[in-house]
Amino acid sequence: MLIEQYATYIGEGNIEEIKAVAEPLKGLKVLHVNSTKLGGGVSEILYRLIPLMRDLGIDAEWQVIKGDEEFFKVTKKIHNLLHMPGHDRLTSEDIITYMRTTHTNLSYIDTSPYDIVFIHDPQPMGLIVNKRQGQKWIWRCHIDISTPDEETWKFIEMFVNAYDAIVFHIAEFAKEGVKIPKFIIAPSIDPFHDKNVELDRNFITSTLEKFGIDPKRPLVLQVSRFDRLKDPFGVLQAFKMVKRACDCQLVLAGGYASDDPEGEEVYNEVMEEASKMKDVFVLNLPPDSHYEINALQRAATVVVQKSIREGFGLVVTEAMWKEKPVVGGNVGGIRRQIVNGFTGYLVNSIEGTAYRIRQLLINSEMAKVMGRNAKERVRHTFLITRQLKDYLVLINYLINSDHIQR
Repeated sequence: MLIEQYATYIGEGNIEEIKAVAEPLKGLKVLHVNSTKLGGGVSEILYRLIPLMRDLGIDAEWQVIKGDEEFFKVTKKIHNLLHMPGHDRLTSEDIITYMRTTHTNLSYIDTSPYDIVFIHDPQPMGLIVNKRQGQKWIWRCHIDISTPDEETWKFIEMFVNAYDAIVFHIAEFAKEGVKIPKFIIAPSIDPFHDKNVELDRNFITSTLEKFGIDPKRPLVLQVSRFDRLKDPFGVLQAFKMVKRACDCQLVLAGGYASDDPEGEEVYNEVMEEASKMKDVFVLNLPPDSHYEINALQRAATVVVQKSIREGFGLVVTEAMWKEKPVVGGNVGGIRRQIVNGFTGYLVNSIEGTAYRIRQLLINSEMAKVMGRNAKERVRHTFLITRQLKDYLVLINYLINSDHIQR
């Protein structure tokens, strides 16, 4: 069985426990729906989660909604406004665009055969209007909606309250006043994913050389989509400060997903700013560059994730799995991953980011100890087997709470 291979990391006892939780769900039809097959943590998790659910006897499937550029501009605006109020506003034209595309997807995605439907993030959440009697629908919210723009919240609230449950990464992300049951399930990484497997040292070195990076000099790395909320410009400023005391290099590696029309704009701005600096490499990588990302993370001396707002930040988990100390913004799910001073550091400013990077570059032994601590934290808390079990427990709860007849 596919699930058996994870015993290497979590032990046979935990495997048997997962099987026991899955036993009553055999034959259940489960659908996951999101907005892209490539790019971002949601799609990466689903690529690994769906086969594991099937391996346990659950009839799991994954479908992706269709949308044009205008639709994804609107959903990106919704995404940003749910994070926090902004200068932008959701217009009547935006709402028409969202509803029109939702209507198109109602006929494209047939949700009727399924017992359980997981809808990931705001883009496909309007599909709830197709809910039939006996089904259980779960909105899997991957963003922080605790302090949203109120007008935007009023628009999506009419969809939210039609769901049977809502799942957040951490409790702080929940919006007060949500009427449906709320659950907390942190995301995870798969140790057998190409991005996380062990790599040959020669491959790591050749990857660095391919991008013009010196394998012999210390390397500071941030991996993330080109998004203003990831604050790549703050990382560049912090690196300027670090360079005054340490000879090192900076890599900003990532890309932009098909459902994020702002990505290219941010990438171009980062490129322009980085061109004024020495020893900075900005890598716009295809979404399937898993081995390259893996190699960069394993080569890094210090990993940074200086987000201003963050859903969870699985790149932090990935780096921790590779025994790297991470300097992360003290926001969202990052502060649930990093144990400050034990597996890395949480920071609140550009100056603080520079100080902690410099500290880890200078004290290599401390960085190694933090890295070992970091990997153990991931092994116990953030592997995909734990998330799988959490989902199975949630489905069991929803079925038993209403005695669904299958």
